Amino acid sequence: MEIVRWSLLVLIAATLFLQNSSNVEGRYHFHKRKNKTKGSPVSAPPANSPVPEDPNPPTPYDPPTIPSDPYPNDPGNASSARTFDVTSYGAVGDGSNDDTAAFREAWKAACAVESAILLAPSGYTYMITSTIFSGPCKPRLVFQVDGCLMPPDGPDSWPKADSAKQWLVFYRLNDMTLTGDGTIEGNGEQWWDLPCKPHRGPNGSTSKGPCDSPALIRFFMSSNLVVSGLRIQNSPQFHMKFDGCEGVFIVKMSISSPKLSPNTDGIHLENTNSVGIYNSMITNGDDCISIGPGCSNVDIQDVTCGPSHGISIGSLGMHNAQACVSNITVRNSMIRESDNGLRIKTWQGGKGCVSAISFQNIQMENVRNCMIIDQYYCMSKACLNQTSAVHVNQVSYRNIKGTYDVRSPPIHFACSDTVACTNILLSEVELLPYEGELVDDPYCWNAYGTQETATIPPIDCLKEGEPQNAEARELTSACSCST
Repeated sequence: MEIVRWSLLVLIAATLFLQNSSNVEGRYHFHKRKNKTKGSPVSAPPANSPVPEDPNPPTPYDPPTIPSDPYPNDPGNASSARTFDVTSYGAVGDGSNDDTAAFREAWKAACAVESAILLAPSGYTYMITSTIFSGPCKPRLVFQVDGCLMPPDGPDSWPKADSAKQWLVFYRLNDMTLTGDGTIEGNGEQWWDLPCKPHRGPNGSTSKGPCDSPALIRFFMSSNLVVSGLRIQNSPQFHMKFDGCEGVFIVKMSISSPKLSPNTDGIHLENTNSVGIYNSMITNGDDCISIGPGCSNVDIQDVTCGPSHGISIGSLGMHNAQACVSNITVRNSMIRESDNGLRIKTWQGGKGCVSAISFQNIQMENVRNCMIIDQYYCMSKACLNQTSAVHVNQVSYRNIKGTYDVRSPPIHFACSDTVACTNILLSEVELLPYEGELVDDPYCWNAYGTQETATIPPIDCLKEGEPQNAEARELTSACSCST
């Protein structure tokens, strides 16, 4: 019966989202797929040009299966669900008193009741220290933030007994929602200015000393999660991190930090499967969305990204580790004013593979490295060229249009000497300089694939067919992923 109930909820939620979704801040919207005639005149898009419409081409694999929101309307009915207001448990909400104990007591009470709502009401600013909200809890628990939550202000105010690597942790939960109309404020500025951070010294140098900075929100070993509606900003490090999770639905989120805030990834996934990220706006000092090892079935749609470091798969294969990532789709999105656009990055010496990756209907606006595969990723000059590599296979770029920063070629495929990138597909790729002259020399190294249409700028370095070297063919065919 439980399987049937969830199947019905998924079907109902998907129908309601397609029929009743409305704009939020001008770029939150769902797209219905329509057949369009391929091809369009090549011209530099205006600054506020819409994301290209989906030409609905065939895909080489089935799209990922991701969960739908089990709460398509409100996160509960206040008249029937039990509401646990943190102010009733002693929360002051003045931004200076420590409200941690009140949140822990409210969580303990709400966790024990089905369809409960832990409510942080509007009009208050709650300061809480590093806390783990653990389960298992009764089903359909909602953590509703309508006010403002924030951690202590900087490393000097951080309790010495607390972990400096994480702030709010949700652990071993199933069927839980984090939502609300409020703000989660990270107070990250003093963390960004630690002497160890890369922007503190000349030419990216750093100073020795403690460098741990807390991820703002972490979901760990949890399933059937919904995160919606919140504004999350100024995180000391990653804004949201999902480790070892299954079934994640993220929608209508606003995530923001300054362009030069270090390591402030918007959403980071690791060993996490069946994820949907929709209708969200992310601007920060690192990747908007980063997808680490062990991830599969990730669907990203209608995301506005930048300024940032773009949307990244990786880095993968560090310290000769095996890494597998598969069945990732990014579509109907915009990347603007970013150091990178769509990036796959792996370390030399790794093993495993990245496969079945689809980038489709992406608008670029003044982006460096619009399309980049970098199998020589390294954080220092000490990295050596190694034989082993994470195999990159079956990557498609369809309807990628817009403008690029001429300081870097817009297309850069740097693949391993011994394990070639294979089955790269290009179609309707039209990238023009944001300002300056056309860069007509995209870079490829040991990259094999097909061009369904001519690209702008032309890319003549992509090799056709398969690697001819017998050893390279053997290494390439050995790729396997268990995710």
